[in-house]
Amino acid sequence: MPEPHIIRPWSSIMPVPAHGPKPFRARFTDVLSLFRYAVRNAAHKPAIYYFDRSMSYAELDEYANKFALELLRLGVQKGDRVALYMQSIPQFIICSLGIWKAGAVGVTINPMNRARELKLLLQDSKSRVVVLQNGLYNGVARHVLPELPGVVPIVTSAREFQGRNDSRVMNADDDAPCDGAMSLSDALGRDLPDGCISCLQDSAQPDAAAMLVYTSGTTGAPKGAIVTHANMAIDAEIFREWAGVNDGCAILGIAPLFHITGLIGHVIISFACLAAAILSCRFHAEVVAEAADKHKPEFVVGAITAFIALMNNDNVSASQLQSLKRIYTGGAPVPAAVAAQFEGRFGLPMRNCYGLTESTALALAVPPAMATPVDADGAFSVGIPVFDTDAYIADDDGSVLPPGEIGEIMLRGPQIVPGYWDKPGHSEAAFRDGYLRTGDVGYMDAQGWFFLVDRKKDMINASGYKVWPKEVEDVIYSHPAVREAAVVGVPDTYRGETVKAVVSLKPGYGLKGTDLILFCKERLAAYKYPRIVEIVDELPKTATGKILRRFLR
Repeated sequence: MPEPHIIRPWSSIMPVPAHGPKPFRARFTDVLSLFRYAVRNAAHKPAIYYFDRSMSYAELDEYANKFALELLRLGVQKGDRVALYMQSIPQFIICSLGIWKAGAVGVTINPMNRARELKLLLQDSKSRVVVLQNGLYNGVARHVLPELPGVVPIVTSAREFQGRNDSRVMNADDDAPCDGAMSLSDALGRDLPDGCISCLQDSAQPDAAAMLVYTSGTTGAPKGAIVTHANMAIDAEIFREWAGVNDGCAILGIAPLFHITGLIGHVIISFACLAAAILSCRFHAEVVAEAADKHKPEFVVGAITAFIALMNNDNVSASQLQSLKRIYTGGAPVPAAVAAQFEGRFGLPMRNCYGLTESTALALAVPPAMATPVDADGAFSVGIPVFDTDAYIADDDGSVLPPGEIGEIMLRGPQIVPGYWDKPGHSEAAFRDGYLRTGDVGYMDAQGWFFLVDRKKDMINASGYKVWPKEVEDVIYSHPAVREAAVVGVPDTYRGETVKAVVSLKPGYGLKGTDLILFCKERLAAYKYPRIVEIVDELPKTATGKILRRFLR
């Protein structure tokens, strides 16, 4: 295939020299070297804020060394997998670093997963060890682990590094005893033997696997994306440089750490910025706002649903978030109306970015000095390719489409993962001529801005007409009563498929489904407006805030 023609209008849309067409050179190409840099230059500065406690980089390094030695004592060898099944707590970062120092590979598991899902991922990854919270051990894992005799459980508590108990995000059973499991606190409480550090890694091969990050499974069975040390270190460096995140600023954590956004946009970027990651176990709008007010973060990235939750909580004040200088959102299409409401509520502009697990988070983004473009249909641009990244729009045959034509978004860059764990067929199918096939549908305008239309698999075929859910959702979000919305196709004996909307309302609003149908009918073509509207209290979501469309069909 010939090299695609990719428009890069740097002079017109990126006037700031720092974001010009200069080649980007990452300082580090593996995560351990990046972390070692942070320890050397910020040893006694906070690496983690967790409620009313903080942990310095020197302390984090020592805990990570102790956990790495515990893994080696258990017989974990280079390349073995160690699973992390926990919320966004300090132990996630401690154990990740310990895994890499031991030469092993981390496996992130959604703490919302139940017994069947946990068993599937532990078996698929062939994990040797799983580190998990007490409540998840007693409530889920103890029913699975007897069937997996080769997996060693190590338990920990969400209160381990917290000075106070916040019942809004802590479970009552998190300190319950766990019979048959080792305790992480025992390993972290031991003294380091003299000379033991020499057996640990302080760097890694850039192309070596660092994490298996399982795709969310919103459209099918989850697959373990092989995220290398270079993928993680370079994408965090790109994010830092692109967004202009200052050294020493705090990073507000609102995405779960098991997800690629939290892993890169909270943890690894904090190493690159010599900064502290602000963790709060689970996302809770009031808890997050209180943490922001206390620790004054400058940067945050997360799903739009988290920002909607902050915006619609009357107990969250604008003053609590005023330290934020860089707000990025991604992971799902962002209606321009919602972004405008957020800025009106807090006085803070929101910028869009785009990526997926297979791109180790960031691939496209809006430059920080610019407002996010909005197209004629009111859609928010997801930005332009970040440093060292190529993107183009392809038709079904992989040919390059001109500006304005809708097709599949294709990506190439140093942050693109090499494939999926133990799935060579899926890995091969994910790429075409060296470019990742994202499965996302969008277009590029004449100025080089990319716009996301929808997931390829979510397109609705109503009487032979293509209906993209996002277009209908954008109209629904413009109604003042709507808090969240999702549009799906459902079987219809006459049309083949028809459009269904599932909607939750803002507090204090009353709205009938028929009213919303009429609202959309006045603003959309006849084949696009929803024939069915269901009003619900909450839409089903992944832990990262992505709406699970498959449960709505």
